[in-house]
Amino acid sequence: MIQGRVHSTESFGSVDGPGIRFIIFLKGCAMRCQYCHNPDTWKAEGGELMTADELLDRAERYRAYWGEQGGITVSGGEALLQMDFLTELFEEAHRRGINTCLDTAGQPFRNDEAYLQKFDRLMDNTDLVLLDLKHMDDEPHRKLTGFTNRNILLMAEHLSRRGTPVWIRHVLVPGITDSDDHLQRMSAFIHALKNVERVEVLPYHTLGIFKWQNLGLTYELNDVPTPTNEQVRHAEEILNIK
Repeated sequence: MIQGRVHSTESFGSVDGPGIRFIIFLKGCAMRCQYCHNPDTWKAEGGELMTADELLDRAERYRAYWGEQGGITVSGGEALLQMDFLTELFEEAHRRGINTCLDTAGQPFRNDEAYLQKFDRLMDNTDLVLLDLKHMDDEPHRKLTGFTNRNILLMAEHLSRRGTPVWIRHVLVPGITDSDDHLQRMSAFIHALKNVERVEVLPYHTLGIFKWQNLGLTYELNDVPTPTNEQVRHAEEILNIK
């Protein structure tokens, strides 16, 4: 049985998918998002080695609180970097009748046959994908994260063709991801997809700065303010969020 590298777990998550959820944070992420609030998950090494059964046994201690909509959500880091383990975890979760949700930025996605075969097996056992769309333009996306966004947009389109339920998330960063032109093009892209059930605007915040400081990392967005409620509502209007 495959072991996954687990950074941490949260017993009563209420904002990462429907209902009350057991959140699993996996180790490892290649992206270096300038506003990341979990830089302590970046390194693939370390963490707690656990099997799918061990994780699900831990999660099911809280099953009575999940209700009809709850279940498990796997986040990171970037959970797709441990796709073989994640697939085994979600397959076993479905055998136990547990709802599965994947929180991802999509960066490892590749549009080739070998990768898609493994990815589609995972999606066959994924009830919901929370997809973080960071920026519609490739160059600003590279500056913000260190990586292209082209494969991420391809992943969104692939999920649409599959009909996999998706919630889109967009972090609103003043001066970086909040221009009307950018939001209008993101809205057009999202509304061309056939599987998006929900769109969420997440206000940029600085709650993770202390982690950067503890790791000896330079935080480059110190002077960026948190968006106002009016700015968030304006973005929601452009994205047609009701």
